[in-house]
Amino acid sequence: MKRAVDIDGRMSGIVWSGDGEVSWEYATADDDYEGRASVHRIEDGVYSILIGGAVFEARVEEGAVTVGGNRYAVRLRDPREWAPGANGVGGQGHTEVKAPMPGKVIRVLVEVGAEVEAGQGIAVVEAMKMQNEMRAARPGVVSAIRVATGDAVAAGQVLAVID
Repeated sequence: MKRAVDIDGRMSGIVWSGDGEVSWEYATADDDYEGRASVHRIEDGVYSILIGGAVFEARVEEGAVTVGGNRYAVRLRDPREWAPGANGVGGQGHTEVKAPMPGKVIRVLVEVGAEVEAGQGIAVVEAMKMQNEMRAARPGVVSAIRVATGDAVAAGQVLAVID
């Protein structure tokens, strides 16, 4: 099972588990560091994380993880699910569709001037070897496309604007 994870808005990635194994691919918000970690359950709520030869103990509780005495807010979500307002605000006015994590634009699905419905695909971004379709949070008209196929994008970078 795969889950997207955001940690204090500074690190994001994909966590997956199966057959008793848990792995984590991650990248920092400023794109300074990315990699893969192995995660092993020690007991309920306590995990050992192996990153590049270093081992860390992580204590997990609802909405947070503590590593080395530092507590971080954690949010898990299913990367395949679309939630209204996830990439912008619903309702009237200006809405920006943003990249949730660093990646590469694989496809732009609309053009400037196109009318879009809530939930309609705007662009496909590949991050952590997974393709994620960024969708419109509300109906409107695409007033700007700020990326092109092949562009590298940062977490939070605006992909398109809907008015």
